[in-house]
Amino acid sequence: MDPGAHGPLREDLLRWWEANGRHAIPWKRHGDGSRPGSGEPLDPFGIWCAEVMLQQTQLAVVLPYWRRWMAAFPDVEALAAASEHDVLMLWQGLGYYARARRLHRGARRLVGLESPAPPGTTTGDPWPRTLEGWMALPGIGRSTAASILSSAFDLPQPILDGNVQRVLARLMAHPAPPKRALSHFWQLSEAVLDPLRPRAFNQALMDLGAGVCTPRQPACNACPWHGQCAAYAAGDPGRFPVKDTPRSVPFQVIGVGVVRDAEGRVLIDQRLQEGLLGGLWEFPGGKQEPGEAIPATIQREMREELAIEVEVEEELITVEHAYSHKRLRFVVHLCRWRSGEPQPLASQQVRWVEPAELDTYPFPAANARIIAALQKRIAAG
Repeated sequence: MDPGAHGPLREDLLRWWEANGRHAIPWKRHGDGSRPGSGEPLDPFGIWCAEVMLQQTQLAVVLPYWRRWMAAFPDVEALAAASEHDVLMLWQGLGYYARARRLHRGARRLVGLESPAPPGTTTGDPWPRTLEGWMALPGIGRSTAASILSSAFDLPQPILDGNVQRVLARLMAHPAPPKRALSHFWQLSEAVLDPLRPRAFNQALMDLGAGVCTPRQPACNACPWHGQCAAYAAGDPGRFPVKDTPRSVPFQVIGVGVVRDAEGRVLIDQRLQEGLLGGLWEFPGGKQEPGEAIPATIQREMREELAIEVEVEEELITVEHAYSHKRLRFVVHLCRWRSGEPQPLASQQVRWVEPAELDTYPFPAANARIIAALQKRIAAG
């Protein structure tokens, strides 16, 4: 890119953003709703929480969750003092629950309840002002750290989220997938960044990708950069960014048992503190083996994971659920507990609960339909 083109690019983008940007995002404004001036800090706590939520989720979905989160945890001290149960309950439905646990651990480190503290922080001001300081917190990569620094403190840090990668790939008609040329894309993002208005520029760049330079059917005629865009000049902006060959996504069938005792209580267990769903509660079960019937899968899993024997009864529901890395089919059967004291052989703990109490536990999203089906079945007698 011609270095002399940076100034006009910045001016065109910021002029477009002033008229068309997403200016109502609550964490990008002061508490009274006013927009910050150049160099004026914003609340880093609200921005940090929002940026982590946005790592895997679109803005429209994040907004109501963020508002509830901030009402429950208005500052870093409140989040640090909360129980993990309360944190996961507020996150329920947003998915990728490891993000919630990382925010919780990060808050505890920032206020000194866990070690080590991020580099560059002080007792009076826990908020890092460097990439290294933010990236020392759990789950924070370079682009998230840079976005926090530019948004909260108006510091000149380039960002490279998915929207920005797409905009830059089209601007340059880059011939390779961005993930194969990340160092080059970081250089591009840094080259176009406006060092005098980094907060506004980075937000404008993200808004351009979210609203105009979209993955499909980009609105090129509304883009302030279409006159300098190599992909537009080539006549096929949708061809960029160049995509990697898609990977096949594995498919698994999971046998799940809703185990009830003689009093009608239901058995649930809490997942280990690992993976995307760590710490959440679930109905016990496991992967179906080749040639195995689902009732046999459920009985085997109950022996291996809980040390109990169950009688598998009728099917309650089948639920399909897709994650980014796999697709699952949960085949759920009602079960009657026969013998053995439930043991957490592959989980943190197990618990008998009344069906009406299930809503007070944080479950993965796929379990919501199972709970609803169970409660409907009970209501029908």
